[in-house]
Parts: sequence; C-alpha cells; structure tokens
Amino acid sequence: MNLAGKVVIVTGGAQGIGLAIAERCAENGASVAVWDYQADAIAGALERIADRAPRAQAAGFIVDVSDLAAVHDAVKATLARFGHIDGLVNNAGVVADAQLAKMTEAQWDRVIGINLKGVFNCTRASVDALLASAGAIVNISSIVGLSGNFGQTNYAAAKAGVLGMSRTWARELGRKGVRSNAICPGFIETPILGKMPHRVIDEMVSQIPQKRMGQPREIAAAAVFLLSSEASYINGATLEVTGGLTL
Repeated sequence: MNLAGKVVIVTGGAQGIGLAIAERCAENGASVAVWDYQADAIAGALERIADRAPRAQAAGFIVDVSDLAAVHDAVKATLARFGHIDGLVNNAGVVADAQLAKMTEAQWDRVIGINLKGVFNCTRASVDALLASAGAIVNISSIVGLSGNFGQTNYAAAKAGVLGMSRTWARELGRKGVRSNAICPGFIETPILGKMPHRVIDEMVSQIPQKRMGQPREIAAAAVFLLSSEASYINGATLEVTGGLTL
C-alpha cells in the first residue's frame, strides 16, 4: 500500500500496536506524528521508525488524549510540523480490570476517559484538517467491544462506544470525503498480555483456530490498508483481526 505524501497521526503510537502502526505507515511512505504521553517511549519509537524507514519523516508529541484542550494543541503542533493531516489512527488505550462488584469509579473513569473520550477528543480536534484533505479515520476497538469480557465492564463499554462513533462518523463525514472504519483486534501479543499468567494465555490461545496470538504488525497491516486508497470504497466497516476467534 502506498501512503506517500500522507501525514498520519497515531495515538498511543510509542508502543505495542500503536508503534507497529506508526512503523508500518512510515515504511509505506507516510509522514508520522507519534502521539503518546511518555517522552522516553516517544524517543524510543522515533529511533525505531528511523531504523525501519530511514527516509520517512516522523515527529513525536506528548499528548494526554483525555484532555481536549491538550489534543487541540497537539493538532496545531502537528499541522505546524507537517502542514496537513491525512489520516488519524485512534489507538491510545489503557486497561483497569475488575469484576463489576469490585470496580471503582476511578477505574471506570480512567478507561472511559482515555479509550472512549480520547477517541472523541482526537477526532473532534482533527476533523477540520481531515475534511480539508479528504482523509481517513481508523479506530482501534477490540473484539471485547463486540463480545464483552469477564472483568472488563469499563473496557468493553469503551470499545463498544468506539464502534458506535466510528459508524456515526462514516455517515456524517463520508459524504464529505472522509472515511471512518474500525479494527477489532483479538488476542494480540503485546506487553499488556505479557503480564498475564501463562495458563490464562494458553487457555486464550486454545480458543483460536490458528492456535496462536496475533502480532502487532498484523493489526498494523490492516490499519495501513484502511488508510490507503486501496480501501477507497470501504467506509463504516468493522474489520475483525482475530485469527478466527469468533467463529
């Protein structure tokens, strides 16, 4: 896929799936704005992008996506650096798991604030730039947003909400040239999953027909496709990348 000449924002772009997406965008010719809240992680991400795509332009921005004013400032800074915005990948997310009877308001607010409100904030702040470029939005949801998951009331609610926003934006913005699609990853090998007990991971993998977890670059490949002109007639779609988990 060719993203030459395009500028793509990747939120949560300094690690995990977000970093894989940022790398893949750069490898396919895009200039990349890496948004994250950790300065050290951003610096490391920019080094990796430079190694994988030496000719690509990349810049990092420290952003709290739950703060709309901060997000507006980051959009202005991105436009000042690159001149335009052609793609937005809403990937930033956190987990704060607990069963319903034990989930605190703070756990609920943190996950909703970043995983749901953060997606709204980033899209709201960048929508004018995306309209100007007839750009594309890719929202990273989760299979949990479709099926729910034990101990993840907050996460499931946020990711289901992302799907609703993604389809709404497809209706509102599609007629103006901006496409909005979502990706629902299944079990992907990231640092978050790496903290789980091996027996839990083994049980998860046993449910997947391909008998393995996905890799971040497999999600990145889907994101780059949806950002590219190859997906020019795909709007309002939800792409499950799960290894067949939901069959």
